[in-house]
Amino acid sequence: MPAPINTFKRDLAAGKTLFGCWLSLADAGAAEMIGTTGFDWVLIDSEHAPNDIRSIRAQLSALNGSDSQVLVRVPVGETWLIKKVLDVGAQTIMVPMVESGDQARELVRACTYPPTGIRGVGAAAARASRFGSISDYVTTADEQICLLVQVESRAGIAALDDILAVEGVDGVFIGPSDLSTDMGFKGNVDAPEVQDTIRDALGRIGAAGKAPGIMSLGEKTPVYLEGGARFLAVGIDVVLMLGAARKTVAKWKG
Repeated sequence: MPAPINTFKRDLAAGKTLFGCWLSLADAGAAEMIGTTGFDWVLIDSEHAPNDIRSIRAQLSALNGSDSQVLVRVPVGETWLIKKVLDVGAQTIMVPMVESGDQARELVRACTYPPTGIRGVGAAAARASRFGSISDYVTTADEQICLLVQVESRAGIAALDDILAVEGVDGVFIGPSDLSTDMGFKGNVDAPEVQDTIRDALGRIGAAGKAPGIMSLGEKTPVYLEGGARFLAVGIDVVLMLGAARKTVAKWKG
């Protein structure tokens, strides 16, 4: 029995455009609820949200019956951490602040078993293999792992071509807020210099045969779609909840 098909990876490879939601509440119940709303994908964030390996595992379990595919963003691209996230069942990993081809190559190695990679073999006790019931997990898992790297700094943009040349990187996700800040435009992702850089990056990512992605919570979504973005985060659970709450308060309290 092989590893489950990663339909997020399959759909990206087929050229589909996918819309997702960030999960920042670090709560399995909230994740389960968002998983019923129809997003193509949801992302459990452990960079800026208070998640640990246990809360990630709980949310993966809660989303097991959802039609939304589940991504996990690690806080940093450390091999030991990626190993844990893969073992609890994540098949799609996003890594922030990737700034070189060498860094991207090490991330590919962290996501794959030997002899091509360095992922530790502990599948018999892992949720990823359904605790050993997926008999061919170790021999089939690599091809179902999807690695997404974030480019969100001037250094990352400068190294973009080297990153795109790395086999095993499936997509590159642009972080407009970090990128604009690093470029000297704090809080201003709409600065023409930032938007020009983003459009150029999205085009280069797509031309290299990788999937371009981006965070887009506002009016820029049509622009990014036109620029070639194919997986877009168009919501964050915290923002959606607060927006609805504030709207209700404004309605009844004036």
